[in-house]
Amino acid sequence: MASLIDVLAQERLLKDRDAAAEVGRRGEPPHVSLLRLCDAGLLEGGLAVAYGVRPDELVGPLTTAMGGAARRFKVVDVRERPVLELHVLAGDVSERWEVEDLSALVHNLNSLYRDASDVRAVAELGEWEDALQLWCVDKRTLPRLLRQSFFVPRNARALTQASEQR
Repeated sequence: MASLIDVLAQERLLKDRDAAAEVGRRGEPPHVSLLRLCDAGLLEGGLAVAYGVRPDELVGPLTTAMGGAARRFKVVDVRERPVLELHVLAGDVSERWEVEDLSALVHNLNSLYRDASDVRAVAELGEWEDALQLWCVDKRTLPRLLRQSFFVPRNARALTQASEQR
């Protein structure tokens, strides 16, 4: 069976294989090593989001990492009470999103760009070192990742459904 580093290198998902091998040599479960790799900035499309970052603050970096049409996503207005609400514009689509946390933002963005082949899907890997680890993955790679035992994102069900619709 191929190692985590081998699989990620084969899929061209690592920024630096040697540095990743150092991070991955901890003798811990592979899904934990994946969190470490993301936190260390070694995954292509990986983001470590500190606690306290609000959804409206994450939109720019996240949509940039998603790429494609998501780069043209705009937040037109932000309302804070009673729940954080974003008025968003994506092409011809204008919507109001209630986003109580970062997971809701990830869900809404994945849903909005579900059919856009040029936009990466966002996987919530989990928390590590006081940060939420997010990974923007090419949708063509997603089905292969979902079969790997180390890939256990919090939003696996939604990613699996999106992958099966393709």
